[in-house]
Amino acid sequence: MATLLIIDDEKAIRKTLTEILSFEGYKIEEAADGEEGLRKFKEKTFDAVLCDIKMPKIDGLEFLQKAVESNPDVPIIIISGHGNIETAVEAVKKGAYDFIQKPPDLNRLLITIRNAMERNTLVSETKRLKRKALKVQEMIGESEPIRQIKETIEKVAPTEARVLITGENGVGKELVARWLHEKSSRADSPLVEVNCAAIPSELIESELFGHEKGSFTSAIKQRIGKFEQANGGTLFLDEIGDMSLSAQAKVLRALQEGKITRVGADKDINVDVRVIAATNKDLLKEVEEKNFRLDLYHRLSVILVHVPSLNERREDIPLLVESFLDEICEDYGVARKEIAPDAQKALQDYNWTGNIRELRNVVERLVILSGKAITLDDVKAYVLPKK
Repeated sequence: MATLLIIDDEKAIRKTLTEILSFEGYKIEEAADGEEGLRKFKEKTFDAVLCDIKMPKIDGLEFLQKAVESNPDVPIIIISGHGNIETAVEAVKKGAYDFIQKPPDLNRLLITIRNAMERNTLVSETKRLKRKALKVQEMIGESEPIRQIKETIEKVAPTEARVLITGENGVGKELVARWLHEKSSRADSPLVEVNCAAIPSELIESELFGHEKGSFTSAIKQRIGKFEQANGGTLFLDEIGDMSLSAQAKVLRALQEGKITRVGADKDINVDVRVIAATNKDLLKEVEEKNFRLDLYHRLSVILVHVPSLNERREDIPLLVESFLDEICEDYGVARKEIAPDAQKALQDYNWTGNIRELRNVVERLVILSGKAITLDDVKAYVLPKK
């Protein structure tokens, strides 16, 4: 149920609007002047505000200015019997959603409130999606291994050196790659990611280098590969240990000469790409077993960054849990849930085979299934294995 705040020094007006809007299904709070209205506005969350102009203590325009400074996302509708064009223009300039003269036309008032809240919902959703799309997640942790990784990123990112990131599944290798790109001189150019393990071996060359129309049965049109898409930026080759030997040979040439050739073409294309690779495999062991090229390994591993497992950095788990609680509760639109110290300790002692990815999933599960706070009983019920 949407909650509206009505601010008007005339009790009869407040009563009439409250009756009408309550009948329409809104929850109503009232304030008799701008000062009371501003206090309530700052103390609680409202979906929209209806505010008079001529009021004691703080008038409507002063309230409007201070409310917009406090929370610009809440639509404020000015309703006044003292209005004129100049007042309406001033109110809109100060951030009012709309200006309605008294006595208000009921249909217009209801439509204005509905449109204001719909717009507010769209604005909030757009902001949330933009944050999600653009934000590079912070690298959480104060343990020695994480401190060393952060220092390495600061030193290596501004250079053109290729980086090989190693570590188990779910430890955050992709996050390291993103920060290397974000802090590089290529940050304004694209970061293109390729999961080599997710692409069939017969398609990996087309995915990386592109193809010409008719170069194979399903090639119905020309395709630009990931190397070309990343031109001027960074190409992140995740799980590179799963790449086929033939594709490895072409990647090696691209790194050596800065040139690629699309599948089915005979023309070279110059590319300017910084390559960052990641793997959960021991590539030197893969070299011994003839699954990976030694020359490519040396090309990729100018800088080696090993990301530790979560079990190797347990002191960071409370920080990660708190960060995930903030993020997940915000995404779900629920009040921030606290976690009991003994519940936090149980998570810290747990065997995290899936690393940070598993921890985030567990925190999301606890947010969904727990009550107002996350207790040890919640962790026992929803996380720890049944004995």
